[in-house]
Amino acid sequence: MTRPRTPRCLVPAFALALAPAAVTAQTGLVIEDGQAQIVPAFADSSSWIRHELWVETEFDSDGDGRPDRVHADVTRPAQTDDEGLKAPVIYETSPYYSGVAGVDFRHFWNIRQEVGGEPRARDPFPPTIAHVPSQPRISNSHVATWVPRGFAVVHSQSPGTGQSQGCPTVGGANESLAPKAVIDWLNGRARGFTSVDGDEEVRADWATGGVGMTGTSYNGTLPLAAATTGVEGLEAIVPVAPNTSYYHYYRSNGLVRSPGGYPGEDIDVLFDFIFSGFPDVRDYCLTTVRDEMTANLDRMTGDYSDFWASRDYLNHIGGVHAATLMSHAFNDWNVMPEHSYRISMALRERGVPLQIFYHQGGHGGPPPLEVVNRWFTRYVVGVENGVEDDPGAWIVREGDDPQQPTPYPSYPHPEAESVALHPGGDGQWTGALSLEGPVDGRGAAAGSGTIIDNFSFTGDQFAAAEWSNHRLLYATPELSEDVHLSGVATVRVRVSTDAPTANLSVWLVSLPWTESDDLNDNVITRGWADPANAGAGEIASPRSGTPLEPGDFVELEFDLQPDDQVIPAGARIGLMIFSSDKSFTLHPDPGTTLNVDLDETRIELPVVGGSAALRRALRAPARPAQSTPPPDI
Repeated sequence: MTRPRTPRCLVPAFALALAPAAVTAQTGLVIEDGQAQIVPAFADSSSWIRHELWVETEFDSDGDGRPDRVHADVTRPAQTDDEGLKAPVIYETSPYYSGVAGVDFRHFWNIRQEVGGEPRARDPFPPTIAHVPSQPRISNSHVATWVPRGFAVVHSQSPGTGQSQGCPTVGGANESLAPKAVIDWLNGRARGFTSVDGDEEVRADWATGGVGMTGTSYNGTLPLAAATTGVEGLEAIVPVAPNTSYYHYYRSNGLVRSPGGYPGEDIDVLFDFIFSGFPDVRDYCLTTVRDEMTANLDRMTGDYSDFWASRDYLNHIGGVHAATLMSHAFNDWNVMPEHSYRISMALRERGVPLQIFYHQGGHGGPPPLEVVNRWFTRYVVGVENGVEDDPGAWIVREGDDPQQPTPYPSYPHPEAESVALHPGGDGQWTGALSLEGPVDGRGAAAGSGTIIDNFSFTGDQFAAAEWSNHRLLYATPELSEDVHLSGVATVRVRVSTDAPTANLSVWLVSLPWTESDDLNDNVITRGWADPANAGAGEIASPRSGTPLEPGDFVELEFDLQPDDQVIPAGARIGLMIFSSDKSFTLHPDPGTTLNVDLDETRIELPVVGGSAALRRALRAPARPAQSTPPPDI
């Protein structure tokens, strides 16, 4: 098992024995209850030392024949100069610090495209991000939290953004090596300079060498990117809603899928969105990086490739030794929770110190400060505060204060077991979803269901409809007691189409569908897949597919997004299968027909307590079938 390395520690051994607080000699960190405390001498912001520098990297991504330099700023307590204090570092890096292009859907890909068809060429963003020539103070994030506790806070701008040299590569190697260079500088292994092209060096002789990284979304991706390099000194990371694979951000199981809220976004669109770097390298970066992205992203098949594999951090996980506190939301439909889940599971297998914080909200949301403080105090400062004995998972339960998560031994819940449910009956109304299998367990065939694709309607309209020939819906009886789902639901579908390509979308919902401003009040989890990738091996990252033969059935099995949710008594758990998802998939011409073989279709739910718990909850009186005329949907 990998053991956490102990960084250079600010708190001497004799001080750790003091109670209730541990204090260093002179002015130093104060540790109480396993956390770094605010020290009045550090909290005087007027005395803080602020400076900027450019760190020399080991890459040349703008083709000028010289190593790129990345722009960084430092904020540290005055005592790092006046008293020789050695400070640990909290570090955040980002491509956003000098502005972005803004969201203009005219420059996104047109999603009115046939699945497997030729994409319509997009009109790239014009150079709308005005370059900021000087930015001595890059950001104030984390400064007010950590400098009063005796830490230094460092920010840097990603390559090709702001005053950092190079080209943005959106998951390319230089995005990992740039923060590595900053950490190397903090440990005396890389050179820093007072200007972007000068030779006056600046050293981090005030730093302990111990670094903790954090950030949200793209800023949460980059701590993991840095950690994959195995850089010495990066002791802990707290990624919040990190994108851990650009393939999984823009594709699902071989299907071209947009991130929530940004229909038609793809990796080259994101390049345009962040490219705020030096104007003199713009043409080079466009032709050597952005145009290569456009050539390799493949919006026809949606398949995995070497291009995408190089931007999948799971493929580089072997370098990670930094203790990881992962944070995500189960209802994040932008950077979906699979991103943190897949990395967390891999780190757990490798024995890397790990905790997970999940909440029920949307994109973003860090763990409570107390949890983060204990993590950084343990691994960045080196104080033995017993964090290894803390719960492995923190879950914010439905309706709870995010600052008051419920502790669990791990995630998924250790008592969760996979339980299969089988659809049957007329899903254009609402069919049955049962443990026994076909229909009501009496041996009758479950039959089949027909879907006519139509992207004009949204998934919530389908789920709320009493009847629709554009979706199939199957539901359990009303639950007689709460059911706790924890982990990954897996769906198996046997389907045929009358066309060589089609979208396939699956939602797990809580019924009855209620009118709410928050769609997540009803959505349990979702997933999407390309039937053309059935039988293609690892469907989560398929490298090839086969066009469908009209009328021939294919079987595919894929995961829905991870979840941890308590479905309340009185609700019904519903499985909804349809084709185009207006909010996420391409929008092919309506009319493709899909037939689902219900006898060979099922969903496996991760139920805490297993089949026994679900059986107890399904002991409810059956309701009469609906008989009112169908609405026009």
